[in-house]
Amino acid sequence: MSGRRQGGAHRTALPSTDHPRRTAIAEQVHLDSRIKQIIEVDGLRFRDLDGDGQLTPFEDWRLSPAERAADLVRRMSPDEKIGLMVITSRPMGLSQRNKEMTSHDGVLDEQYPPIKLDPHTSAGIPFEGTTQMISELGIRHFIMREEPTGSRIATWINTMNEVAEHSRFGIPVIVAANSKNKAGAFKMGGTPEDLPFTQWPGTLGLAATGSLELIESFAEHSRAEWSASGLRNGYMHMADVLTDPRWFRGQGTLGEDPEFVSAAISALVCGFHGGEGLDTDGVALTIKHFPGGGARENGTDPHYAEGRFNIYPTPGSLEDYHLPPFQAAVDAGTSSVMPYYAIPSEEKSSTPQGRVSEFEQVGFAFNREILSLLREMGHRGYINSDSGVLSKMAWGVEELTTAERVGRAVMAGTDMFADTNDVASVREAYVKGHFTSERLDESAALLLEGLFALGLFENPYVDPEQADAVVQNPQAQAAAEDAHRRSVVLAKNHDGVLPLSEEALAGKRVYVELFATELTVRRLDALRRQLATAHPGIDFTTDHREADVAIVLLRPFIGSYFEYVGIGDLSIGEHSHIDIEKVREIREGVDTLVIGLNTLFPWLLDEIEPLADTLLVGFATDDPVMVDAMLAGFAPTGRLPLTFPIDAAAIAVDEDGRCASPNDVPGFAKEQHMDGRPYVYVDADGNRYRLGHGLTYGS
Repeated sequence: MSGRRQGGAHRTALPSTDHPRRTAIAEQVHLDSRIKQIIEVDGLRFRDLDGDGQLTPFEDWRLSPAERAADLVRRMSPDEKIGLMVITSRPMGLSQRNKEMTSHDGVLDEQYPPIKLDPHTSAGIPFEGTTQMISELGIRHFIMREEPTGSRIATWINTMNEVAEHSRFGIPVIVAANSKNKAGAFKMGGTPEDLPFTQWPGTLGLAATGSLELIESFAEHSRAEWSASGLRNGYMHMADVLTDPRWFRGQGTLGEDPEFVSAAISALVCGFHGGEGLDTDGVALTIKHFPGGGARENGTDPHYAEGRFNIYPTPGSLEDYHLPPFQAAVDAGTSSVMPYYAIPSEEKSSTPQGRVSEFEQVGFAFNREILSLLREMGHRGYINSDSGVLSKMAWGVEELTTAERVGRAVMAGTDMFADTNDVASVREAYVKGHFTSERLDESAALLLEGLFALGLFENPYVDPEQADAVVQNPQAQAAAEDAHRRSVVLAKNHDGVLPLSEEALAGKRVYVELFATELTVRRLDALRRQLATAHPGIDFTTDHREADVAIVLLRPFIGSYFEYVGIGDLSIGEHSHIDIEKVREIREGVDTLVIGLNTLFPWLLDEIEPLADTLLVGFATDDPVMVDAMLAGFAPTGRLPLTFPIDAAAIAVDEDGRCASPNDVPGFAKEQHMDGRPYVYVDADGNRYRLGHGLTYGS
């Protein structure tokens, strides 16, 4: 073979050599190199990533990702492999106020403060600058927390890849992010220049549509925005089935129906990956939180010690309710799976649970039994721990040193540690023999295989201008708006009050109110102006005492990601940021009260439903869309993706910590395990607010 260097690359179709593992014709793939040279071999072009002037197998895009990864691993040093095993949050240079601590014209942040503390020594773990992380530590996986424009994301990732291209093998950088396309999703930081991706309803809202076609559309439109911006790894989506209504993270699930969640997760994996298998314009997904975070102990969460256990008091619940969506993700070929923090409680569970004979009393990232089950289910990708398993959420292995925790996790099956730059502890674990060379090679190969499949070794760069053209493009926004409409559930419509057409409101005055944690006078005024403009034929008033009809929008909220605030109280009132007395006052002064409830949790409805003539339910659904459904803009078609409990007694916890309804069983099935006691909420019209409930106008 010849090895002639060339300076550029263009997409063409050229004949290949008659390599026995390759087809007779190979179509030239697009290449982009900014540092390394491009060589021509038998009429085809390849990036000379190791700089030897020859075509090395890992540089040959005609080989499979697995073959290329295996070849590269054989050439790498232990330190180069170890650098692949961490993924860290890294701010952009644009977020750094002190521009002297940036490089590359302010694009990369180079601040180096000892801000992370080792839990055993209290010594600072250095948080190196971006260039050092890439060039010296070998880190290639990063997490983006900001919400900048697509072009800024693209420029940042391009610049990191230029730094990475200088390295011995030119291994590219890949950046992950949590979900960026769901309204109400968890976000950190922000600047006036931010431009979020297209905002769809929350995943509960996607589930409320009941449409797999819509979920496929969500995935395809979102993938286009991610890929154009250079984001190629998604820490999403949650395959957890919601079984305890108080779990704070339940709002990020696809509901409580294992069958639907399974189908939806499969559609999301295929949609983001770009089809069956990971495509070169796909986004690799990390499905979480194996084997299902829904089996909470009374809604508590393992981000804090009080919630460190998953409990399975019901025989067969793990197999019946929690594992099926993960099996669907594995069958769809998910790139990665993230175990949850929790310890599966042997004491508070009925065992065996299907294929699991007994529970090892350590967190899932350290749990050989559980991670072996994931491999038995057919998972071929890597296993990515959740953030903090080596520090404050090291449940069950608290007595071990950080290096020992690393070794315990790696030997159990974990391949990557999330949200840490602690390469030193991974190296220490390897040097001290806490995990083997075989496991190091296995993890490195799995992590590299995804980079090869995504085509990043051929072209890790994207066009910033194209990114801005794709983010929030009109087609995606139109599809998202349709999803918001289809997510609205008509739960109650006493005497057919809705829809409130302009004809029905003739001679009546309409008052609009909004209760939300983030409510400002400006936001409420903007909503009222928007509605007045959209509905000029309706007489709106800003004084409920002058109104005949009141529209009240409620966005209650409780809980916290990171601190224990007690077992969640799902009643709607002051503690959930709703002025219930004001709602009652409005009810007393009007003939008709229409309530729109945006649902993050299956709330206790006994304080608000009896006040309402009609009740609509949304899930991070836009407020104007909710009102549009009330004012005859469209007919709601959504169905509840979860079940609302009948009262506080149905989820009460006794002095021994036992819940009146099983924590590990979804709401629609809880009554099967409650000795005849009711669980499902029933409104004044006799509607049962069970999974799948939803009225239509005229029903």
